[in-house]
This record gives sequence, structure tokens and C-alpha cells, in this order.
Amino acid sequence: MSVRVTRQIALCVATVATLLLLLWTPGGAAQNVAATSSTSPNANTTSEAQMGAQLFNELKAQKEIVKSSPLYDTLRPIADGITKVVQPSYPYPIHFYIVHEAQPNAFAAPGGNVYVVDSLFYFSKNTEELAGTICHETSHLLHHDSIELMQRNQQIMARAIAATVLLGPTVKTVLLATAISKLDSLHYSREAEESADITGSDTCAKAGFNPWGLVWLFQDFSNAHLDSAPEILSDHPDDANRINALEQHFRKNPSQFSRYSRNPATATPLKPPKDENENFLR
Repeated sequence: MSVRVTRQIALCVATVATLLLLLWTPGGAAQNVAATSSTSPNANTTSEAQMGAQLFNELKAQKEIVKSSPLYDTLRPIADGITKVVQPSYPYPIHFYIVHEAQPNAFAAPGGNVYVVDSLFYFSKNTEELAGTICHETSHLLHHDSIELMQRNQQIMARAIAATVLLGPTVKTVLLATAISKLDSLHYSREAEESADITGSDTCAKAGFNPWGLVWLFQDFSNAHLDSAPEILSDHPDDANRINALEQHFRKNPSQFSRYSRNPATATPLKPPKDENENFLR
């Protein structure tokens, strides 16, 4: 079975677990999440918040969320600048958390949480690359891509829920059997990824970060020859197409982008602490 198929299955199972847990909450507040989110504007953001809270709790249970670390001193000024641009257009408070993983990455979860993997701080060569990644991920928040993804898989989830209920699950067995704590199981369409790149470049420019940072990051990942691609790249449009789309966008909007240099030598070096000294949220 291919890695792509395995990860897609993991996403469906993870989402099923989330929905089951929500359905079992007192009063059944999240019943028919997928259906209501497509018919009510407010239901869409409500289900996002519920999904995001469950994912946060699972990451916390797995002791993957970093509570304190000098890395936050590196992240905070970048995240603050981006949040000022994005927050007015997003209905829930945006929060940034560092998580511990070996693969450099970042993920946006429903409800406003953005998770930045600690190893990304050491892989990124400059502030602009890290900012570009975060701008891309906040674009998934703005576009509500996780809810769109859930809706596209409604029938699959409905069958999986029926099968799981038939087998008589418990909360413990569902959580143990799924990849719900792995936010990197979220996959979006080619169109969603390209759109997140474009919106992310706009966000970076407005926040004062050179939008070429995302292009440089794509190039660095391509040159790194990693054993497996991080989620910001895997199952997404290939690097060359994404870079070309961004360059076309930059050329079409000179008033916004012409002041930024495409030369990485002009970037601000990223200098994370040698010892991340992480304490985990428990």
C-alpha cells in the first residue's frame, strides 16, 4: 500500500474518531457536523472549533506540545506579525504551538491552532523561510480547508462511523486505533495548496516578510533529499509548479511584491538556540 493511500486512510479514521467523540459529548452538541457545516455559516466555525479542541487534547495527551522553550522567542515575533494580518479575517483566536517531531514541518488545525515542528527552526535557513511556512499554514485557516476536506469525505466517514459503531468502540480503543494525534494526516487538493501559497505570499508581504521565503524553502527541501517529504510538500503540487505560480503572482502584482528581493543572500539569518530546552504540556 502506498504512503499516500495509507495517509489518506489515516485521515479518514482520525476524522471518524473526532466525530464519534463529539457525538458522545453531553447533549450531542456536534451531531451531524458535516451536514450542518454545509447549511449554516455559524455551524462551520463551530465544528472547526470542536475539531481543533479534540486535536489539541490528543497532542497534549501524547506529550507532543512544547509548553516552554527558547524556541518560542524565535517564533513569537514572526507569529505576532502574521497574526495581525490574518486574525481580522478569521473568526477564532489564532494560537501558535511548538511540537516535537524529527521531520521539519508545520500544520494548521481547525479552530485556529498552528503547530510548528521544532526541527523546522533548525532546517529553515532564514526568518523568511519560517515566515513563509507559517503564512502558508494560516491560509488553510482562512480558507477553512479542513472543513472542506471533511465534507468531501462525508460518505466515506459515514460508512466508517457505521462500521465502528457496529464493532462497539470505546473512547479508549478509538483513540488508540487512530492517527488522530498526527496532524500531518491532513491533505488538501492541488487547488487548495496552490491557493494557500498565493494567499500566504500576500500575507507575508503585508506583514513585512519577504514572500520569496516560501520559494527558498521549496528549493531547500528539494535539495535536502529527505527520506520522506514533509506535509507542506507531500501529496501537493510539485515544487517547480508551485514556484512558477508564485513567481507569476509576484510579477502580476508589482506594487505589492517588487520591493522584495528574490536573492536569498538578502534574507535575515535564523538563529535558533543550540539547546531548545523543551518542557512539554501535560
